[in-house]
Amino acid sequence: MQTDSNIYTLGFATVTVILVALLLSGLATGLKPIQMAEEEKDNKFNILRSVIPDVKKENAMELFDKYITPVVVNGQGKPLTGVEPLKLTMRKEYAKPAVDQQLPIYISDIDGKKKYVVPMHGNGLWDYIGGYIALEPDFNTVAGAIFTHVGETPGLGAEINKDWFQDSFKNEKLMNNKGEFVGIVVKKGKQIADADHIVDGISGATITGDGVQAMIDGNLRSYLPYFKTVKN
Repeated sequence: MQTDSNIYTLGFATVTVILVALLLSGLATGLKPIQMAEEEKDNKFNILRSVIPDVKKENAMELFDKYITPVVVNGQGKPLTGVEPLKLTMRKEYAKPAVDQQLPIYISDIDGKKKYVVPMHGNGLWDYIGGYIALEPDFNTVAGAIFTHVGETPGLGAEINKDWFQDSFKNEKLMNNKGEFVGIVVKKGKQIADADHIVDGISGATITGDGVQAMIDGNLRSYLPYFKTVKN
């Protein structure tokens, strides 16, 4: 066989590409259960962090089963059965019409005190952002917030997952004095962040801050029928 011919070179390259593709496909298939297990652990850990800030990741699975009750409701706030909440993709659910949405909510009960944790999903500057917002039983007061991101700029938008930013949401209100949902404004300026519904933004990360604000507003509106049902 002539190893310096074009046909040999083309054939060798084709076989190599096919073998590499098969190897990568096999690795992806084989590792998928491990990846899914890690993703579930991460999600449970972040849900717990929104209500227990000092929780350790190695205890997440045990404490989740002890303190958290997951439920799924539809866009009218009515419970759904036969749906696994942690397997829902919130990007897809929030994009659906309200009547078709399947909305997970995680109810924590620690020492008889309940909190309601809602999953978040939205758009940052470069990619998706997400996280969890924990609410007090009045469905108005924020008890905790955890934000995640895929690829926001380090030192700027990536700061949304830092404690100083997440902690600024605690005790903020979602409703105005008339009981109308207004969400939370993310706006740079410490002097205005002392008011309800407003938190101090991140310098140089206006678009990411706007994404967090839009995410909270849009996502939590989907849950308003459920909040109303529980309160009544």
